[in-house]
Amino acid sequence: MNNLTLVGFETRILLERFGFPPSDLYSLPLSQKRFEEGGQYGIEISSVNNPKILKSVLALADASEIIIDRVDECRGIFRLLNNEIKEMVQICHERQIGLIMSVGPRAIYDTSAFAQSKNGSRMGYRLRGMENIIRATEDVKRAVDFGVRGFLVYDEGLLMFLNSLKNEGVIPRTTLLKLSVHAGCANPLSARLFEKSGADTINPIPDLDLPMLSAMRQAVNCPLDIFTDTAQEAGGFIRTYEVPDFIRIAAPVYLKCGPISQPLQNHLPTPEELGERMKQTARVLETIATYYPEAIRVSRKERTLGLPDI
Repeated sequence: MNNLTLVGFETRILLERFGFPPSDLYSLPLSQKRFEEGGQYGIEISSVNNPKILKSVLALADASEIIIDRVDECRGIFRLLNNEIKEMVQICHERQIGLIMSVGPRAIYDTSAFAQSKNGSRMGYRLRGMENIIRATEDVKRAVDFGVRGFLVYDEGLLMFLNSLKNEGVIPRTTLLKLSVHAGCANPLSARLFEKSGADTINPIPDLDLPMLSAMRQAVNCPLDIFTDTAQEAGGFIRTYEVPDFIRIAAPVYLKCGPISQPLQNHLPTPEELGERMKQTARVLETIATYYPEAIRVSRKERTLGLPDI
């Protein structure tokens, strides 16, 4: 970096001093980072919100010879009965598929009038007050007791607290904490902050371009969870042809496939939507096979899968 005409030249030098890239990385350097157990990418399916949907997703995947590495439940642990959680744990344990369950208490379920307003929507799914932190922690502890080891976290304060509980052994040290896209991680500095706060994987906002993702990869070591497409209410875009580059520049990555099949996030997908979700996932895998066939899948020994523990 020697162009003195760049805006913020001295600031860029300071960023480098603190270990951050001095700009978005338009050179798109290849990522040399890998999952702890090796590999560059995994396939993740979200909105797997109850046992019935999980069974349907796996049946469709088997019929299309698609291997799924992780599934996300997105509506909230506290919306599931004990037996439903146990059933999902048992299925994912038998299939050796990661199971990520989302913390239930969140702003959109709370009594906050502010969170339901246009201005208040900017608070995302963050938690109001200590009682909601306590309820969210209880939600996690309940699922831990049934064998869940992966959790989708929306609030940075809760993330920090759960990480402390993990380090103290109050919840299993193998517990995976996945930062949700709703936390709004959008730049390398925020990603570093979330990683230091305990995020084992980070889902950035879904519309970061390749140079932005490349710069974020330079700032953190944890896997990035990247949308290959989004639901209509989250933009409704499809980035299939960028997927090989996601892997090249941002590995290790979990590729979140198929939400374009539905209009809303975190709802109960219909059978037709699930069929389209698997079709879109198959297209992602075809694209990888065509343009980056040497890319290596995540190992079943990988900690960040969030495999259930029975």
